Amino acid sequence: ERCNIAGSRRFKRLISNKKYEDALQVALDQVENGAQVLDINMDDGLLDGVAAMTKFLKLIVPDPAIAKVPIMVDSSKFHICEAGLQVVQGKCIFNSISLKAGEDLFIEQARKLKRYGCAVVVMAFDEEGQAATLQDKIRICKRAYDILTGEKVKFPPWDIIFDPNVLTIATGIAEHNSYAMDFIKATKWIRENLPHAHVSGGLSNLSFSFRGLNNLRESMHAVFLYHAIRDGMDMGIVNAGALPLYTDVPQDLLKLLEDAILNKHEKATDNLLEYAEKARESKTTGGTKKKEAAEWRKLSVEDRLTHALIKGIVKHIDEDTEEARKKFDKPLEVIEGPLMKGMSTVGDLFGAGKMFLPQVIKSARVMKKAVAYLIPFMEEEKKASGNMNSHAGVVLIATVKGDVHDIGKNIVGVVLACNNFKVVDIGVMCPLDKILNEAKKCNADIIGLSGLITPSLDEMVDVAKEMDKRGFKVPLLIGGATTSRMHTAVKLAPKYKNPVVHVLDASRAVVVCSNLLDKNQKEDYCEDIAELYQDMREEYYEGLSDVKYETIENARKRPYKINWASEPAPVKPKCLGTKVYKEYDLRELVDYIDWNPFFQTWQLRGKYPNRNYPKIFKDANVGKEAKRVHGDALKMIDDIIKNKTLECRMIVGLYPANSDGDDIIVYTDEERKEEQCRYFTLRQQALKEDRDDPYMAMSDFVAPKGSGIKDYVAMFAVSAGFGVEEAVKKYQNDHDDYKSIMLKAVADRFAEAAAERVHELIRKDLWGYAKEEKMSVEDMLRVKYQGIRPAPGYPSQPDHTEKLTMWKHMNVEKETGIQLSESLAMMPAASVSAICFANPKSKYFAVGKVCKDQIEDYSARKGMKNEVVEKWLAADLAYDRA
Repeated sequence: ERCNIAGSRRFKRLISNKKYEDALQVALDQVENGAQVLDINMDDGLLDGVAAMTKFLKLIVPDPAIAKVPIMVDSSKFHICEAGLQVVQGKCIFNSISLKAGEDLFIEQARKLKRYGCAVVVMAFDEEGQAATLQDKIRICKRAYDILTGEKVKFPPWDIIFDPNVLTIATGIAEHNSYAMDFIKATKWIRENLPHAHVSGGLSNLSFSFRGLNNLRESMHAVFLYHAIRDGMDMGIVNAGALPLYTDVPQDLLKLLEDAILNKHEKATDNLLEYAEKARESKTTGGTKKKEAAEWRKLSVEDRLTHALIKGIVKHIDEDTEEARKKFDKPLEVIEGPLMKGMSTVGDLFGAGKMFLPQVIKSARVMKKAVAYLIPFMEEEKKASGNMNSHAGVVLIATVKGDVHDIGKNIVGVVLACNNFKVVDIGVMCPLDKILNEAKKCNADIIGLSGLITPSLDEMVDVAKEMDKRGFKVPLLIGGATTSRMHTAVKLAPKYKNPVVHVLDASRAVVVCSNLLDKNQKEDYCEDIAELYQDMREEYYEGLSDVKYETIENARKRPYKINWASEPAPVKPKCLGTKVYKEYDLRELVDYIDWNPFFQTWQLRGKYPNRNYPKIFKDANVGKEAKRVHGDALKMIDDIIKNKTLECRMIVGLYPANSDGDDIIVYTDEERKEEQCRYFTLRQQALKEDRDDPYMAMSDFVAPKGSGIKDYVAMFAVSAGFGVEEAVKKYQNDHDDYKSIMLKAVADRFAEAAAERVHELIRKDLWGYAKEEKMSVEDMLRVKYQGIRPAPGYPSQPDHTEKLTMWKHMNVEKETGIQLSESLAMMPAASVSAICFANPKSKYFAVGKVCKDQIEDYSARKGMKNEVVEKWLAADLAYDRA
């Protein structure tokens, strides 16, 4: 809540002084630090709330670096929030409404919010005041839910976020002792009885009695969250401080906190207060932990194997596995006994948030090594080998045809394997027939499809259709960066009669697969999913009819205007044509690495203010693990550079250019008489209420053909993935998933670093329009330089087919070896491409949905059939294609 007048003195000062551009940095810092929602509040007696809210949000909306997270419009005055909703694209959260002023106003406000399509925080207040007891929380939330979802409003239940009020415990007042438990019970009741509704709460109130004892307060929050999340709390505001792991809370303190939070007995508050007094006196709430590293070696062999799995210790695995093999009657019993016991514990700890993904991957490595040791012995025992089907189910996973990205899929596979699923990973770029034939061959219980690029969405639809046509009955799971629950509900689920489920990330995969294969839960679970997706489809199609669009003809009358006559003349590049770099020195790229996506790959997310690199190392929850994984990455980078494991190749092109409407003409030479090629751009069409707001296209950033101004464009393609495949095979042969995934993650970081480096070379040297630029890498990663480098297939130009022009124009494949798949994914996967614009006013934007009139015009300009263009831009159409 840093963009909240009441929550940040700095933000309040900037807004009061009308320094809105500077205030934007507050929002950007939050997003870069990992904020999942931006709360915007302009409540101040000396401020015009409506004007401040709309002005600030208008600055946020066109900035994709900020606007990629949901906006929470927050005010005690409904009309201020409403003004905010009117200027923000996408889905907002409205904070908040309640029954405090009665049902009539509540219904009126809810109806308005439904029209805006936002989610809403509903506070547990009514005409009698704040809900403090369990009975009041349930009564008010039930009443609000019934009104909202009933005939008078018909508000989508999944857009309701209840805040049942987290109140202070351990105050010394007896009636306050049950407040935490009442919240937890109310949460459980809401999630069980008010379908699809969410539950949120602010935690700082809980521990208010212990101000000044931060360690105690943070431990209190961790324990509370542990129990509240288990009972359904899925959103929350935590104090801007680090949360310790539940398992790291000292046992003596943990017992006191659980006694108080769960209200176990009458003396719980007194005991906790006594502990707090001692903590105040000693200024500490914890003790030192002493461990003897070798102690576990004295355990029984079964316990040693379990311990090694949980801790990811490979060192003694062969000797311990051999000892266990001799102890058990059959090798399979070693797997079904201590090894599965250990992996089951790993799965439980990961599911409960007590283990992190890198630790799980290391556990899987231990498991694979142990199993690999036993396989020769099991093969000798045909009977034992024939009974090796004690797994929870067979899951086939594949990256669809044309797509080469598989880090996320690999992680899902490891996590499922840790939970006793047999995973059959058939790799990347898998054609439809291969997926379905392999599924039959391995008798798969579930098929999982993965994809990163937008053309993969269409490929997934084709797979779903064919599964239905061939009479498949198994569930279909959908995952990957380009996928979404809405796309799955609207485009995929109707194509296949059996369950189709979107899986957000690896941590959800186990729950989904378990529910789908549990005979007692499957029917209810599938019915819930089908009902949810049906509601989402209805919401989607209703939403399509609500959004208005401008015709392409009218949109072109309001382009992004640059006064070319008054602008400084474009700088002519130092050299025109292409320049190729092979075996580019990786040492030069290390300083350009953006580490934040690396931690996201490993699903390590710090809490504010320690969300971003390097602050994530200070995070009480994930800091230690983040530092260890980062250390492993640095060691691998040293090894890669020393052994020349990976090779980086880059190609840059600089060309004379001018715009022609929505096209960018690239000329053969400075005479500008002969066109070498054209790059085609798309223009925004979603209706803009403010007449000053332009409908943007990338061609707006290049001087028009008839202006007499000589302009230029640059483009590049880079890859740091040469050598990845060979190295990964070695790790896989050694059953080392951790290093396999680590190598791919590091290669991705090198590719992005190469893109930053080559763009810097373009700006300062090859094109030289910013020769004097002196910028830290940190500022570079914050895009503080002049110009932009949008990539085909991304929001400013969502059409991947523009890569074909780029590849032919620069002869990319011949010069560098970087190829394009049939879905136009770059190969190797650790590759980046972009077209570069130099104008100081150029900026990133999202084209958004486009209408049929523009598609027909665009197809004609490109010389492609409408249906082909529609297929490539399927996710960006404002209409349903035939």
